[in-house]
Amino acid sequence: MSRIGRAPIAIPAGVTVTVGEGNVVTVKGPKGELTKSLCPIMTIENDGAVLHVKRPNDEKENRALHGLTRSLLHNMVVGVTEGFEKKLEVNGVGYRAAKEGKNLVMNLGFSHQVIMPEVDGITIEVPDPNHITIKGADKQLVGQFAADLRGKRPPEPYKGKGIKYVDEFIRRKEGKTGK
Repeated sequence: MSRIGRAPIAIPAGVTVTVGEGNVVTVKGPKGELTKSLCPIMTIENDGAVLHVKRPNDEKENRALHGLTRSLLHNMVVGVTEGFEKKLEVNGVGYRAAKEGKNLVMNLGFSHQVIMPEVDGITIEVPDPNHITIKGADKQLVGQFAADLRGKRPPEPYKGKGIKYVDEFIRRKEGKTGK
């Protein structure tokens, strides 16, 4: 049996979980509300303060979906209680980020400024011109927005210029050697 799938999910105080028709799960908490349609084959049991995910049989696909369903549910519960965040760092001479209203405006060495609007369910913070923090309740949305942001100017291996995650390590290459 899946070790991840059979682990119970504790529901903290102040969080309500409702399982609707066809495994449409709604989780409400202090940080917001998340709704996700999960695989209808899995059975989700709500025992007050604990959620359990059960699978119908031991077929390979159901074993995989068992752990996935449990992980998605757990991420929803954690998202509405604590939330998720990604921290990015902007490296390079003249590279900087600033928040103007609901937009993130970045100078990344192009002839124009790169502007990214804030998406619903996500908040962008710029504590200083070289750091960006993305926060939200939906783990997938936070991660995807951070990846899109990093994709505007990925770090290059020679000087390390670009946007990288704070905990990311860039393997550096040696440049051309002289004669």
